[in-house]
Amino acid sequence: MSDNNRVYNVLIVGVGGQGIILASDVLGRVAAAYGYDVKKNEIHGMAQRGGSVSSHVRFGKTVSSPIIRVGEADVLLSFEQLETVRYFPFLSEKGKVILNDQKILPPAVFTGKQEYPSDVIQKIKAKVPDMVVVDGISVAERLGNPRVVNVIFLGVLSKYLDIPVEVYEKVLRESLKPKLVDINLKAFHEGRSLAS
Repeated sequence: MSDNNRVYNVLIVGVGGQGIILASDVLGRVAAAYGYDVKKNEIHGMAQRGGSVSSHVRFGKTVSSPIIRVGEADVLLSFEQLETVRYFPFLSEKGKVILNDQKILPPAVFTGKQEYPSDVIQKIKAKVPDMVVVDGISVAERLGNPRVVNVIFLGVLSKYLDIPVEVYEKVLRESLKPKLVDINLKAFHEGRSLAS
């Protein structure tokens, strides 16, 4: 994606507790640091942990609204499989899906009212053949900190946006507590290496 006059639409989705808000905050700061006008909007689910969370991040030369409309997302960055299905209608025809291969069962599945679909990835892949799927939890555990999944996915995302890597590094250094900077920079670069 590289066109100075267009607006980029990144929809980040998942469930509470996955770090979606931090990821969208960092992305917004990165885009602003690079000189873009940035608008953001977040929708939190009913529960702080486990409820659906989405964050709309729009940036470009001039952005009038923080809301991504159905069919307009350039990237659907999803931290949970079922949330990918829920927000898939927002993806544009040429949009990119970056998916964390994780299932977090919603309450309706626990109570037996619903079944968790077994073929989410296959269904999405049928519509978006070049989607990127990463087992974020496994990668984060290999790095030694299961809480850096969101930054791993920022790294993956960064490969598809026209913003220099140095801007992400600077914003991560400025946004995190000093003791967390090294592991998060490592997670970010690991994510970049996993992008196809």
